Amino acid sequence: MNHFLTATGAAGMSSSIIMLVAMLAIFYFMLIRPENKRKKEAEQMRNSVKTGDKIVTIGGITGTVVNVKDSRIVLETGADQVRIELEKWAISSNETAAENAKAEAKKAQEAKAKAKAAKKAEKNK
Repeated sequence: MNHFLTATGAAGMSSSIIMLVAMLAIFYFMLIRPENKRKKEAEQMRNSVKTGDKIVTIGGITGTVVNVKDSRIVLETGADQVRIELEKWAISSNETAAENAKAEAKKAQEAKAKAKAAKKAEKNK
């Protein structure tokens, strides 16, 4: 009888370990991995800021980048041309890069539509 209890206990323990490992894998793929990807993209965006880009800071300040240093940027805001020196980590978004990405996506979509139309016209001949 004692042998039966140890075999059942071992089976229950192994299924518990399997469930724990499965939960950790789900947690990793649903939460940790996407967050690391977002951090990497944000860091890449902050490092690719260049002079002339229009940016928005995490505090809501908008302006044009005048100077880029190692870990800081100089931002010029509005018509009064106030210059503010900020850390790069304070950049929330790069509006210039976002506009360029939208324009490139639109061009790619138009090129795809033209190719599809040309293929359709060639097929109808």
